[in-house]
Amino acid sequence: MRVHTVEGGGGVKLRVRESGSESGRPILLMHGWSQNLRAWEMQYESPRLKGFRLVAFDLRGHGESEAPAKAEAYTDGELWADDIAAIIRALKLRKPILAGWSYGGFMISDYVRKYGEGQISGINFVSGAVILGPKAFGTLIGPGFLENAPDACNPDPAINRAAIDRFLRVFVAKPLPKGTLDATRAFNLMVSPQVRGFLLQRELDYTDVLEKLTVPVLVTHGRADTVLLPAMAEYILDHCKSAKASWFDGVGHAPFLEDPERFNSELAKFAG
Repeated sequence: MRVHTVEGGGGVKLRVRESGSESGRPILLMHGWSQNLRAWEMQYESPRLKGFRLVAFDLRGHGESEAPAKAEAYTDGELWADDIAAIIRALKLRKPILAGWSYGGFMISDYVRKYGEGQISGINFVSGAVILGPKAFGTLIGPGFLENAPDACNPDPAINRAAIDRFLRVFVAKPLPKGTLDATRAFNLMVSPQVRGFLLQRELDYTDVLEKLTVPVLVTHGRADTVLLPAMAEYILDHCKSAKASWFDGVGHAPFLEDPERFNSELAKFAG
């Protein structure tokens, strides 16, 4: 494991971790809302992925990355794009695969909108989001998120912690092992409710980005996802001509946690 600090958009310092083969095909892993880079532990340790250069980072405001206390540090899509570009540049990642879970789908779209797809070789939307706002509520974004996100942004510790506990129960189809659940809860609670709220102040639609993509795109999504409904994956598939689907039956919002062996095998094949 190698750990770096990279200066991202607007000078925000990002914590970056890499593992695997330094000479392997790079895969840049982006976690979701209120998570951190430890979400990918089952990928770092996977025999199927050991030949790749796995790079993950704590999103701005998350984990051990810097957390500016102003909304504009999170609502400007160009800053998210600059974070990805800075990591690619600082670590000299040659044509990485971008793999974005949940909110990571927005980040990937921000990057492609600003920088194009010339410096990447493919995209894996992992239960990834591409639409945010009222038109997505209830149609693309489901009750697992809508019923818990508002309280998770509440400054009252008792209210936001209870909301995170509920969220972690419903974002998977079957309960996580206790050790995994405890670790996931701990790094969720590292994120301030204010930052959670800042991330949700954006109203986003990346249909134009999807329609222009030509690099290979893998859409990985659980059929039992109540956070981002399967309709979100269908939306990507309908608007991106280079996209192919991988549906996980009986799996919720975290295929890489709920069925890591299959997920790792498919990611290795896609990146290979």
